[in-house]
Amino acid sequence: MSVLVTDTGFTADDWTQGYCEDGAANDCRAVDLASDADAHALKLTPALEMIRVDFPSFADGRGFTIARVLRLRGYRGRLRARGHVLADQYAMARRAGFDEVEIDEDLAARQPEDQWRARADWQAHDYQSRLRGAASGPATAAK
Repeated sequence: MSVLVTDTGFTADDWTQGYCEDGAANDCRAVDLASDADAHALKLTPALEMIRVDFPSFADGRGFTIARVLRLRGYRGRLRARGHVLADQYAMARRAGFDEVEIDEDLAARQPEDQWRARADWQAHDYQSRLRGAASGPATAAK
């Protein structure tokens, strides 16, 4: 059983349509992509509602690149990271373009919902926002 992580916390998986492998028929509603898939080669059809990208290891960041490429190519459907994504990586996953993260129950037990929710404000805590905040802070005003 898996747990779905969104900005609001843990939730049950509501996707019941199943997944096709990359290269399946054009009427496929959801595709499973391996971490070594070529995001440029995936055919983005109007029927495609969900793309799920595998993370075989928390140290394997290729899925973040896949998500970014898919969003830059114009994919607007549901984009899910699945596998070994840690709570500390949630903000990066959201910034890369993922809508949600699917983890197993064991990881959810080791990293409870509060750890994921602490990173749910992913837009406010990026490096550039912190720099912009420092640039307009008291040190700049004193100059």
